[in-house]
Parts: sequence; structure tokens; C-alpha cells
Amino acid sequence: MQRVLNPIEEMYENRPRRWWLYTIIVLCSALILGWSGNAIQFKGLASKGSEVAYGIFYGIINPDMTLLWNLTPEGVPYMLFETIAIAVLGTLIGGLLAVPVSFLAAENIMPKWAAFIFRAFILLIRTIPSLVWALVWIRVTGPGPFCGVVTQSICSIGMISKMYINAIEDLDTKILESLDAAGCTRFQKIRYGILPQLYANFVSTLIYRFDINIKDATTLGIVGAGGIGAALVQSINSRRWSMVGAFLVGMVILMLIIELFSTRIRNKLARG
Repeated sequence: MQRVLNPIEEMYENRPRRWWLYTIIVLCSALILGWSGNAIQFKGLASKGSEVAYGIFYGIINPDMTLLWNLTPEGVPYMLFETIAIAVLGTLIGGLLAVPVSFLAAENIMPKWAAFIFRAFILLIRTIPSLVWALVWIRVTGPGPFCGVVTQSICSIGMISKMYINAIEDLDTKILESLDAAGCTRFQKIRYGILPQLYANFVSTLIYRFDINIKDATTLGIVGAGGIGAALVQSINSRRWSMVGAFLVGMVILMLIIELFSTRIRNKLARG
């Protein structure tokens, strides 16, 4: 006698048989990994690689404490403050400039051809790495923190605009229709219908970009765009490991503090 299947068992028995698709995906992944591996050739560690690794480890354990508490422009606190200042200005300027660009690139607000133009502009900014932007602007502004601010402002527009567009295109238009039916003005519709929906998302995006800009500010210092990166590279090249350790310890403490506060702010925004 044939057993009667319940609805769950029947759905399971009638599930799509896609083993062939999964097999193709696995084979394609294996081919891509094999092809990619052929382009990478490991030639062993550098002759002084172990010495550098040991020196950095030694410097982290034995940092130069006088450098950590030195409040002059050569000290770690001043350089970290400069790095934070570059990241703050770069994030705020980029975030403000990203607002009009995002609205102009949103397909639910602008015509598709106009939105496509601004999306292409955003893609152009995001395609070029921050180090390349720094090398370009350092020829215009000269080396220094101002070059770092300009570079981070432009790079922030690309990433922040992408996130802003997603938030704008997810707007609940029914709220705007209700406000319009109630006789609200355009300013009131923006104030009570649009901004409350975008505020939390926009602030969360700015905080996330600020975390990225803090790390980028360190990297940009390598090419002379201000921050602690230049001093760190110079110390590594001259093998002053205690100074290297002081810079790294300062950066780690800074990132822990920023991560603590940014996580609390994002959680508060998410929970209301």
C-alpha cells in the first residue's frame, strides 16, 4: 500500500534537481582558482624579511614610551590628531557633497538618462584607488595634510553616494503621498517625510566611512599626504623598531577607541 505523503514531504520530493548546476559551479570555481594560482609565483621570503618581522614584533613589545607621551609635532599624539583631523574633514566634506550627487543619481527621482550620467561619475571616482588620487592631488596642492583632506573628500563621495542612492531609492513614497494629501508644503514633505527615513542611514554611512578614512589617512601619509603614515615608513626604513612600535601601538589604541564609539552610535541608530 502506497504511503500518503504529507505536504512537507511532498514539497521535498518535488524539489528542483539542480545537482548538475552545482557541479558546473564547482568545476568553474576550481578552474578559476587553478588559473589564478598560475599567475602567482612564490619565490621565498626576502633575505631580510625575518629581521624586519622580528624588529616590528620587538618594537610592539618595547615601544618608545617617550614618543608616545611626546606632545610636540614629532610625537605620536600630535600625528594621531593630524590623522583624525584629515579623516574628519574628508568624511564631512565628502558626505555633504555626496548628498546632491546621490539625489541626482537616484532613478526614482531623476530621469534615467540623467541618473545614468551621475552614476557614471560616481563609478569613475570609485574606480580610481585613493593612492592614485593622492598622487594626482599632491602635484596640485603639494605634500601635506591638505592633500589628504582633498583626496579623502573625493574618495568619500564615491563610496558614500553609492550607499545614499540605495537609501533614497528605498524611500516609502506612500508617506509623501499622505503628506501631499494633507496639504503639506514641499519643505514640510522633506522635513517630515524624507529626512526621518534617511537620517539614520546617512549617519551610519558617514560613521562607517570615517572608520575607513582613518585607515586610509595612515596609508596616504606614505605618499606625503599628511598623517602618521610618513613617519611610520621612515622609521621602518631606518629600522628604528622602538619608534615603529610606538606608532603602531598608538594606531591600535586609536582604532579601538573609534570602534567602541562608532559601534555604540550605530547600535543606537539601528534601535532608535
